[in-house]
Amino acid sequence: MKSTRLKIENNKGLKLHAYLELPANQKPIRYAIFAHCFTCTSTLSAVRNISRALTGYGFGVVRFDFTGLGRSEGEFADSYFSANVEDLIAVSRYMESHYQAPKLLVGHSLGGAAVLSAAAQLKNIEAVATIGAPATVSHVTHLFSHGVEAVKEKGEVEVNIGGRPFKIDNEFVEDFGKTDLPEIVKNLKKPLLIMHAPADKVVEIKNAEALYKNAKHPKSFVTLDDADHLLSKSKDSNYAGHIIGAWVGRYFEQEDHVMLETKGEQLVGHLNIVEDNFTTNIQTKGHSMVADEPTSVGGDNFGPSPYEYLNAALVACTAMTLKMYAERKKWDLKEVFVYVSHSRKHSDDLGLDIETPKYLDYISKKIELIGDLSEAQKERLKEIASRCPVHKTLVNQVIFDTKIINN
Repeated sequence: MKSTRLKIENNKGLKLHAYLELPANQKPIRYAIFAHCFTCTSTLSAVRNISRALTGYGFGVVRFDFTGLGRSEGEFADSYFSANVEDLIAVSRYMESHYQAPKLLVGHSLGGAAVLSAAAQLKNIEAVATIGAPATVSHVTHLFSHGVEAVKEKGEVEVNIGGRPFKIDNEFVEDFGKTDLPEIVKNLKKPLLIMHAPADKVVEIKNAEALYKNAKHPKSFVTLDDADHLLSKSKDSNYAGHIIGAWVGRYFEQEDHVMLETKGEQLVGHLNIVEDNFTTNIQTKGHSMVADEPTSVGGDNFGPSPYEYLNAALVACTAMTLKMYAERKKWDLKEVFVYVSHSRKHSDDLGLDIETPKYLDYISKKIELIGDLSEAQKERLKEIASRCPVHKTLVNQVIFDTKIINN
């Protein structure tokens, strides 16, 4: 999975800084846009985690900074609510022109209110998910209420929001009272998922209740339990992302998942040399994987390298073999860690006395055993680790039979 940076021009000619997150195979089924919370940016850990979780469900996800925030151009005073909605529409139109029209909007906090308002104006949006969203746009004005009176007198003042200084003006303040969010939700007529934490101290749970009551079916509510408003714990933001990915699948037409035909073999690999660099799709009868090379050797690093997959086979087989042996012996083996590295080493460096010194494949395998085990038991498990099927395949002579299949 890789982030691509985008520069998207909004309706005022300002450049919005954005990241496009794509699935591991770089081929999304559909696209989504994520709107961050008030005064936040697209690099907030919750934004990244939710966006990347959605890529696992086939989404390409655009996360961007609203006008005047993060790396986007403009001033914070230009980032009033209706401007946020206009930014969302600009991003949607950009994606429609350069990639594919997005079908899902996800918004956090005030970004949740913004996606509801934008979804009402975008025909291409087929579903909306909000996280900790307020039921009224004006809810956020308490964050800068200490400067509202001063704005009326001076026209522009600097206020402190969340420990950071921002300049606001009359247009910024007054715009928050212009949007009737309950009415928008009532007429949305699109699948809506509302996620909220009952103990949210920034946007109280009653906001989720109000949104849910005004929304028409299909609508869903999912509690975020003890999460805080910013979903600062990665387990909470990852959970939210996976819930959204699973939920929204119910409302999109299911596209056929193209499976590579193994043609009677155990596994097939496919590299489209015209479209891809080294990225290779791998398919067994029931599972899909992606292999690639690291960027240091010219790859895109979208998946493990071939030798990392070789190491992975050895690691998995070793751990499974030790589990089965320990269970059969009724030994107290609770966990196994297997660490493997492959390299090339010269026979002289390995202290090998062979007729023709040369470089050899060298695999280092280290095993960590967790449990109440004696030294004798550990030593025996070390011996068993060398008897797993993959280990034995690697040390034995292998006969290859390679054929060309004619189209």
